[in-house]
Amino acid sequence: MAADAFRMFQLATQGFCCSQIILILGLDELGKENPDLIKAMQGLCGGIGRSGKTCGALTGGACLIGLNVGKGTPSELGHPKINLMINDLMEWFEYTHGSIDCEGILDHSLDEGNEYPVQCGNIVSATLSKVQEILATYSEDSELTDED
Repeated sequence: MAADAFRMFQLATQGFCCSQIILILGLDELGKENPDLIKAMQGLCGGIGRSGKTCGALTGGACLIGLNVGKGTPSELGHPKINLMINDLMEWFEYTHGSIDCEGILDHSLDEGNEYPVQCGNIVSATLSKVQEILATYSEDSELTDED
């Protein structure tokens, strides 16, 4: 699923932030809704509580990987390479954007009330695409391992 720019814009104008948008789009792809999860994701907005620290697109992407392949019940195992997947995302993110922190990526303050810039939409879109690429790659690796 390529990020739908109109859907992302629609969610942003409804007041959702980067981390929330990534999870909403990921849930859409799974045919699910989870308002409680989306509420929880607000804590990651603007670099964890709008602190400008670790970008919500990155943390949202890590959460989306977890949503897809993580352990959710006592009987689930989760993907054995989930941490590698998240580290791949983090390394790509830092290489691509020059930082993992909002302050290091954006040219302005994330003070309460500021609108998210277009740059954030581009980062969310690219991060969502990278998450999907990672999930597909590790899914193929898992399938190859299962056949051995």
